[in-house]
Amino acid sequence: MRGIVRTLVGAGLALAVVAALAGVLAGLGTKLGFWDFRTGFAVLRWSVYGALAAVALSGAGLLGAMHQRSARLGLTALPGLVIALAAAAVPLLHVRMVEAYPPIHDITTDTKNPPRFVALAEIREEAPNAVAYPGETTAKQQKQAYPNIRPLTVPVSPERAFDAARAAAAAMGWNIAAADAEARRIEATAETFWFGFRDDVAVRVTAREDGGSRIDVRSASRVGVSDLGANAKRIREFLAGVQERLPGAAPAE
Repeated sequence: MRGIVRTLVGAGLALAVVAALAGVLAGLGTKLGFWDFRTGFAVLRWSVYGALAAVALSGAGLLGAMHQRSARLGLTALPGLVIALAAAAVPLLHVRMVEAYPPIHDITTDTKNPPRFVALAEIREEAPNAVAYPGETTAKQQKQAYPNIRPLTVPVSPERAFDAARAAAAAMGWNIAAADAEARRIEATAETFWFGFRDDVAVRVTAREDGGSRIDVRSASRVGVSDLGANAKRIREFLAGVQERLPGAAPAE
Protein backbone atom coordinates (compact mmCIF):
# COMPACT_ATOMS: atom_id res chain seq x y z
CA MET A 1 0.00 0.00 0.00
CA ARG A 2 2.78 2.41 0.88
CA GLY A 3 4.38 1.74 -2.51
CA ILE A 4 1.16 2.69 -4.29
CA VAL A 5 0.96 5.91 -2.29
CA ARG A 6 4.54 6.78 -3.22
CA THR A 7 3.71 6.16 -6.89
CA LEU A 8 0.66 8.43 -6.69
CA VAL A 9 2.64 11.17 -4.98
CA GLY A 10 5.53 10.95 -7.45
CA ALA A 11 3.27 10.84 -10.50
CA GLY A 12 1.22 13.76 -9.19
CA LEU A 13 4.28 15.91 -8.63
CA ALA A 14 5.80 15.07 -12.02
CA LEU A 15 2.54 15.75 -13.88
CA ALA A 16 2.01 18.99 -11.95
CA VAL A 17 5.44 20.29 -12.95
CA VAL A 18 4.90 19.32 -16.60
CA ALA A 19 1.47 20.99 -16.62
CA ALA A 20 2.85 24.18 -15.07
CA LEU A 21 5.71 24.32 -17.59
CA ALA A 22 3.29 23.71 -20.46
CA GLY A 23 1.13 26.60 -19.26
CA VAL A 24 4.12 28.94 -19.18
CA LEU A 25 5.38 27.77 -22.58
CA ALA A 26 1.91 28.17 -24.12
CA GLY A 27 2.15 31.92 -23.65
CA LEU A 28 5.89 32.28 -24.08
CA GLY A 29 5.92 30.35 -27.36
CA THR A 30 3.13 32.54 -28.70
CA LYS A 31 4.88 35.72 -27.60
CA LEU A 32 8.17 34.68 -29.22
CA GLY A 33 6.45 33.67 -32.45
CA PHE A 34 7.08 29.91 -32.31
CA TRP A 35 3.36 29.30 -32.93
CA ASP A 36 0.17 31.33 -33.29
CA PHE A 37 -2.22 32.08 -30.45
CA ARG A 38 -4.57 29.24 -31.42
CA THR A 39 -1.80 26.70 -30.86
CA GLY A 40 -0.88 28.48 -27.64
CA PHE A 41 -4.46 28.19 -26.40
CA ALA A 42 -4.52 24.49 -27.31
CA VAL A 43 -1.33 23.89 -25.31
CA LEU A 44 -2.82 25.87 -22.43
CA ARG A 45 -6.01 23.83 -22.52
CA TRP A 46 -4.09 20.56 -22.31
CA SER A 47 -1.97 21.97 -19.50
CA VAL A 48 -5.18 22.51 -17.53
CA TYR A 49 -6.24 18.92 -18.18
CA GLY A 50 -2.84 17.74 -16.97
CA ALA A 51 -3.01 19.98 -13.90
CA LEU A 52 -6.45 18.65 -12.95
CA ALA A 53 -5.19 15.08 -13.33
CA ALA A 54 -2.22 16.00 -11.14
CA VAL A 55 -4.61 17.37 -8.51
CA ALA A 56 -6.41 14.03 -8.50
CA LEU A 57 -3.17 12.03 -8.22
CA SER A 58 -1.63 14.24 -5.55
CA GLY A 59 -4.91 14.39 -3.65
CA ALA A 60 -5.19 10.61 -3.72
CA GLY A 61 -1.59 10.36 -2.57
CA LEU A 62 -2.26 12.76 0.29
CA LEU A 63 -5.32 10.79 1.39
CA GLY A 64 -3.31 7.59 1.17
CA ALA A 65 -0.54 9.11 3.28
CA MET A 66 -3.08 10.20 5.87
CA HIS A 67 -4.54 6.69 5.90
CA GLN A 68 -1.05 5.28 6.37
CA ARG A 69 -0.38 7.95 8.99
CA SER A 70 2.81 8.87 7.20
CA ALA A 71 3.67 12.53 7.75
CA ARG A 72 6.64 12.27 5.38
CA LEU A 73 4.52 11.04 2.47
CA GLY A 74 1.88 13.63 3.26
CA LEU A 75 4.40 16.45 3.12
CA THR A 76 5.79 15.02 -0.13
CA ALA A 77 2.31 15.11 -1.70
CA LEU A 78 1.69 18.78 -0.85
CA PRO A 79 4.08 20.38 -3.42
CA GLY A 80 2.46 18.48 -6.28
CA LEU A 81 -1.00 19.46 -5.07
CA VAL A 82 -0.08 23.14 -4.70
CA ILE A 83 1.68 23.34 -8.09
CA ALA A 84 -1.19 21.56 -9.83
CA LEU A 85 -3.82 23.81 -8.26
CA ALA A 86 -1.88 26.92 -9.30
CA ALA A 87 -1.35 25.61 -12.84
CA ALA A 88 -5.08 24.98 -13.23
CA ALA A 89 -6.30 28.08 -11.39
CA VAL A 90 -4.70 30.75 -13.60
CA PRO A 91 -6.22 29.60 -16.93
CA LEU A 92 -9.56 28.78 -15.31
CA LEU A 93 -9.64 32.28 -13.82
CA HIS A 94 -9.26 33.68 -17.34
CA VAL A 95 -12.21 31.55 -18.45
CA ARG A 96 -14.31 33.10 -15.70
CA MET A 97 -13.14 36.54 -16.80
CA VAL A 98 -14.34 35.85 -20.35
CA GLU A 99 -17.81 35.28 -18.91
CA ALA A 100 -17.62 38.50 -16.89
CA TYR A 101 -16.65 40.87 -19.73
CA PRO A 102 -18.52 41.74 -22.94
CA PRO A 103 -17.33 40.14 -26.22
CA ILE A 104 -15.75 43.34 -27.56
CA HIS A 105 -12.15 44.29 -28.27
CA ASP A 106 -12.27 47.86 -29.66
CA ILE A 107 -12.77 50.57 -27.02
CA THR A 108 -12.83 54.33 -27.57
CA THR A 109 -13.76 57.56 -25.87
CA ASP A 110 -15.63 58.63 -29.02
CA THR A 111 -17.87 55.90 -30.41
CA LYS A 112 -19.41 58.28 -32.97
CA ASN A 113 -16.10 59.33 -34.51
CA PRO A 114 -13.30 57.10 -33.14
CA PRO A 115 -9.67 58.11 -33.69
CA ARG A 116 -8.44 56.45 -36.88
CA PHE A 117 -5.42 54.26 -37.40
CA VAL A 118 -3.21 55.69 -40.13
CA ALA A 119 0.38 54.62 -39.51
CA LEU A 120 -0.81 51.25 -38.20
CA ALA A 121 -3.55 50.75 -40.79
CA GLU A 122 -1.55 48.39 -43.00
CA ILE A 123 -0.51 46.18 -40.08
CA ARG A 124 -4.06 46.05 -38.78
CA GLU A 125 -5.41 45.15 -42.23
CA GLU A 126 -3.41 41.92 -41.96
CA ALA A 127 -4.74 41.16 -38.46
CA PRO A 128 -7.85 39.05 -37.77
CA ASN A 129 -9.69 42.03 -36.24
CA ALA A 130 -10.66 44.75 -38.70
CA VAL A 131 -9.04 48.18 -38.74
CA ALA A 132 -12.46 49.86 -38.98
CA TYR A 133 -14.44 50.47 -35.80
CA PRO A 134 -17.03 47.66 -35.37
CA GLY A 135 -20.01 50.00 -35.05
CA GLU A 136 -23.14 50.62 -33.00
CA THR A 137 -23.42 47.17 -31.41
CA THR A 138 -19.94 47.48 -29.93
CA ALA A 139 -20.67 51.06 -28.86
CA LYS A 140 -23.77 49.97 -26.92
CA GLN A 141 -21.91 47.13 -25.22
CA GLN A 142 -19.08 49.47 -24.29
CA LYS A 143 -21.44 52.05 -22.83
CA GLN A 144 -23.06 49.40 -20.66
CA ALA A 145 -19.80 47.78 -19.51
CA TYR A 146 -17.53 50.84 -19.30
CA PRO A 147 -19.67 53.97 -18.80
CA ASN A 148 -16.66 55.90 -17.45
CA ILE A 149 -14.70 55.72 -20.72
CA ARG A 150 -15.05 59.33 -21.84
CA PRO A 151 -12.93 61.99 -23.56
CA LEU A 152 -10.65 64.14 -21.45
CA THR A 153 -10.95 67.93 -21.60
CA VAL A 154 -7.96 70.01 -20.56
CA PRO A 155 -7.67 73.80 -20.05
CA VAL A 156 -4.53 74.12 -22.18
CA SER A 157 -3.69 74.61 -25.84
CA PRO A 158 -3.77 71.62 -28.22
CA GLU A 159 0.01 71.85 -28.56
CA ARG A 160 0.56 71.52 -24.84
CA ALA A 161 -2.09 68.80 -24.58
CA PHE A 162 -0.37 66.86 -27.37
CA ASP A 163 2.99 67.07 -25.58
CA ALA A 164 1.40 65.76 -22.38
CA ALA A 165 -0.31 62.94 -24.27
CA ARG A 166 2.94 61.97 -25.97
CA ALA A 167 4.76 61.92 -22.63
CA ALA A 168 2.00 59.81 -21.06
CA ALA A 169 2.12 57.36 -23.97
CA ALA A 170 5.89 56.99 -23.60
CA ALA A 171 5.50 56.43 -19.86
CA MET A 172 3.06 53.59 -20.57
CA GLY A 173 5.88 51.71 -22.29
CA TRP A 174 4.10 51.57 -25.63
CA ASN A 175 5.93 51.21 -28.93
CA ILE A 176 5.23 54.58 -30.56
CA ALA A 177 4.50 54.16 -34.28
CA ALA A 178 3.62 57.80 -34.99
CA ALA A 179 3.56 61.10 -33.12
CA ASP A 180 2.35 63.72 -35.59
CA ALA A 181 2.48 67.11 -33.84
CA GLU A 182 0.88 68.89 -36.79
CA ALA A 183 -2.11 66.55 -36.96
CA ARG A 184 -1.96 66.09 -33.16
CA ARG A 185 -2.23 62.32 -33.57
CA ILE A 186 -0.38 59.54 -31.75
CA GLU A 187 -0.39 55.86 -32.68
CA ALA A 188 1.25 53.15 -30.61
CA THR A 189 1.23 49.44 -29.85
CA ALA A 190 1.00 47.81 -26.44
CA GLU A 191 1.97 44.18 -25.81
CA THR A 192 0.44 41.93 -23.17
CA PHE A 193 2.74 40.20 -20.70
CA TRP A 194 1.94 36.51 -21.06
CA PHE A 195 0.94 35.75 -24.65
CA GLY A 196 2.35 38.93 -26.14
CA PHE A 197 -0.93 39.97 -27.75
CA ARG A 198 -0.58 43.31 -29.53
CA ASP A 199 -3.20 45.99 -29.00
CA ASP A 200 -3.03 49.23 -30.97
CA VAL A 201 -3.76 52.67 -29.57
CA ALA A 202 -4.72 55.87 -31.38
CA VAL A 203 -4.78 59.24 -29.58
CA ARG A 204 -6.35 62.38 -31.04
CA VAL A 205 -6.07 65.91 -29.66
CA THR A 206 -8.53 68.54 -30.90
CA ALA A 207 -9.06 72.21 -30.07
CA ARG A 208 -12.10 73.39 -28.11
CA GLU A 209 -13.94 76.67 -28.62
CA ASP A 210 -13.02 77.80 -25.11
CA GLY A 211 -9.31 77.62 -25.93
CA GLY A 212 -8.79 74.28 -24.24
CA SER A 213 -8.37 70.85 -25.78
CA ARG A 214 -10.11 67.51 -25.96
CA ILE A 215 -8.22 64.21 -25.93
CA ASP A 216 -9.79 61.09 -27.42
CA VAL A 217 -8.33 57.60 -27.28
CA ARG A 218 -9.00 54.31 -29.02
CA SER A 219 -7.46 50.99 -27.99
CA ALA A 220 -8.14 47.93 -30.16
CA SER A 221 -6.91 44.34 -30.04
CA ARG A 222 -5.55 42.76 -33.22
CA VAL A 223 -6.83 39.28 -32.34
CA GLY A 224 -9.52 37.80 -30.13
CA VAL A 225 -13.19 38.46 -29.47
CA SER A 226 -13.10 39.63 -25.85
CA ASP A 227 -10.21 41.69 -24.50
CA LEU A 228 -11.13 40.88 -20.87
CA GLY A 229 -11.31 44.59 -20.12
CA ALA A 230 -7.68 45.24 -21.11
CA ASN A 231 -8.38 48.04 -23.59
CA ALA A 232 -10.67 49.96 -21.24
CA LYS A 233 -8.10 49.63 -18.46
CA ARG A 234 -5.37 50.88 -20.80
CA ILE A 235 -7.39 53.95 -21.76
CA ARG A 236 -8.13 54.79 -18.12
CA GLU A 237 -4.46 54.47 -17.16
CA PHE A 238 -3.34 56.60 -20.10
CA LEU A 239 -5.81 59.39 -19.38
CA ALA A 240 -4.84 59.29 -15.71
CA GLY A 241 -1.24 59.82 -16.83
CA VAL A 242 -2.30 62.82 -18.90
CA GLN A 243 -4.22 64.27 -15.95
CA GLU A 244 -1.12 64.02 -13.78
CA ARG A 245 0.73 66.17 -16.31
CA LEU A 246 -2.09 68.67 -16.83
CA PRO A 247 -3.73 69.90 -13.61
CA GLY A 248 -7.33 70.90 -14.20
CA ALA A 249 -8.03 68.15 -16.72
CA ALA A 250 -11.45 66.51 -16.40
CA PRO A 251 -13.52 63.87 -18.22
CA ALA A 252 -15.94 65.40 -20.72
CA GLU A 253 -19.63 65.24 -19.90
